[in-house]
Amino acid sequence: MILNKINKTISKNILKISKIKTKPINRELHSFYVTIIFGFLLIGIFSVLPIIKNYTSKMIFNAKLIDNTSKIDFEKTLSGKEIEKNKEGDGLALRNLFDDVFEFESTPSDAVRLNAVLIEQLFKDTGYNLKKVRKSKIVKPVSLSLLPAEIKNIRNTKKKKELFIQIVLPLILEENNLIKLDRKKLFVILNKNNNSKREIKWLNNKFKQYGVVKKDLSTLKIRMDIVPVSLAIAQAAKETGWGTSRFAIEGNALFGQWTWSEEGIKPSAASNDSSHKVMRFKILKASVRAYQRNLNTHPSYREFRRIRAEQRDREEKLNSLELVKFLDKYAATGKEYTEVIKKIIEQNSLTDFDDAYLLPKSKKIKNLI
Repeated sequence: MILNKINKTISKNILKISKIKTKPINRELHSFYVTIIFGFLLIGIFSVLPIIKNYTSKMIFNAKLIDNTSKIDFEKTLSGKEIEKNKEGDGLALRNLFDDVFEFESTPSDAVRLNAVLIEQLFKDTGYNLKKVRKSKIVKPVSLSLLPAEIKNIRNTKKKKELFIQIVLPLILEENNLIKLDRKKLFVILNKNNNSKREIKWLNNKFKQYGVVKKDLSTLKIRMDIVPVSLAIAQAAKETGWGTSRFAIEGNALFGQWTWSEEGIKPSAASNDSSHKVMRFKILKASVRAYQRNLNTHPSYREFRRIRAEQRDREEKLNSLELVKFLDKYAATGKEYTEVIKKIIEQNSLTDFDDAYLLPKSKKIKNLI
């Protein structure tokens, strides 16, 4: 259309010029004007082409999951360098955040609440004790679904603490292992130039699981990481009174997470107009997963995740005594709460368990971790 109009305009001008009696020099001017018009036309076309190309590319390749500069990013990660300066993307997609936690609620459970005496005997028969763990760093895969109700009756504080740690330690390590496996898979994907349909599906699932908006890989990398074992044990100990609280025994709630839904346990000390409850879980494992997902996604713990990522970049061991400083929003007491957690870690030498590992149930899993 534009070209036709221009051609008609040019033709009209040529007819006008041809009717005028001029000297030979006017013919030369005519050619000059025509050349200028076509020159501007060509410049305009070539100026618009990159914009059209860019727009077309976006429309055609919009479904592509990532612009895979992955090999460079992977090498940066392994060498301890930053990807986008460890900047976590804004926003949190809540819709699918706890789907894998709620799955425990819908699955049939054959969990049996063993009493404290039977549990202690089980640990003894399997050779699982904390003294050995501190020395060998090996934890037997003894997984319990429920706390013993009798734990609150154990008067010996040291014995009660040890039993509680023995119960929650394998659960924390198991969840950390799942995150480690996911993290390893993420780095493998980053190292590839092209992603398979299965890998894209897996990534999409993880973006949902960690509430990542805009499919931002840097944000996923920062959020998909473990919580140091010592920190998790200390917070569980504080929130449950070393496993003796009503929330822990009745609702398998190890970390005192709140809910405003009907499903939950109402705190006895809560005022009548208070609407919050403590989340109830079917088994202890669900509570651990919900806790880790909370620290790994909630905006209140963004600084915690940033410092953790920086420790990773410096190729350091995750330092729970440093990271705990950034959990002041976990409880209403703020900084006082973090000081209490720090004391629990130090007084009970919980950092001894940070480099412990769960004895794999199969050689295949052992090779992956």
